[in-house]
Amino acid sequence: MVERTPWIDLLTQVLLLLGLIVSLTPFVVVFIASTHDLYTVNQVPMPLWPGHDFFKNMAEAWNRADFGTKLINSLVFAVGVAVGKVVISAISAYSIVYFGYRGRLLIFWLIFITLMLPLEVRIVPTYAVAANALLPYQSILDVTGISWLIAQVSGVQLNLQWGLLDSYPGLILPLVATATGTFLYRQFFLTLPDELVEAAKMDGAGPIRFFIDVLLPLSRTNMAALFTIMFVWAWNEYLWPLLVTTDAAHRVAVVGLREVIPGENGIPEWNIAMAATLIVMLPPLVVVALTQRFFVRGLVATEK
Repeated sequence: MVERTPWIDLLTQVLLLLGLIVSLTPFVVVFIASTHDLYTVNQVPMPLWPGHDFFKNMAEAWNRADFGTKLINSLVFAVGVAVGKVVISAISAYSIVYFGYRGRLLIFWLIFITLMLPLEVRIVPTYAVAANALLPYQSILDVTGISWLIAQVSGVQLNLQWGLLDSYPGLILPLVATATGTFLYRQFFLTLPDELVEAAKMDGAGPIRFFIDVLLPLSRTNMAALFTIMFVWAWNEYLWPLLVTTDAAHRVAVVGLREVIPGENGIPEWNIAMAATLIVMLPPLVVVALTQRFFVRGLVATEK
């Protein structure tokens, strides 16, 4: 039993209120700045009450950054990465937990070690693979001499090429693997009783049916939590979409913010920049708001 004391409850509420104020302050400043005109937003200090140019600034930011196309690209990118991570991590964790092959723990720890290799560290080899997804296979053929043998026998120089730059697969596929998701699913699967497997076998369920009909329904909250985390992460990703897309038709909204930020010698139109920031922030906020209940349950609850 937890003893309740009024002063501890009051202190907790005060700390929560302070945390809420600190968290909301940047959003409030961005919103207020997006409602002022150019002259007002550049005043020092800037007025801390809303202005009358909100819709004008939003329209200007939307047209200048071409957010109509970029938001669709960001949605496809974020949903594709989130769904891919959920599916791949569920399958990999299912294999590690429920199949008794040799080396499965070693494979899990090799996957887990990749947490120490973020995208920024492996950006160069990842970009090289995206530029030509068949490059590793071409290297294997060259090292083993198979490509030379084919050239000698048939006279055809084997040169495998499959570029993924400026495409949705190039944006999504290199980012779908996740050690975090595999770890989350593995820890959840380990909490499930072994009797589930025995009951499924007695009902004649094979591995695929057991995975689809038993494990996935039990993992709904985990899937929602992982999807929310990865959607927000992918939506806010800047470096990879910047490198892999050179065509404006495949640019994402976060990269499009550069088009409204003042240049080195440009006029600091921070009202337009803040309006664009609001547009980019809105979709992940909506996703988090819609999945908040499942997100919290997936992180703190265990369903059996």
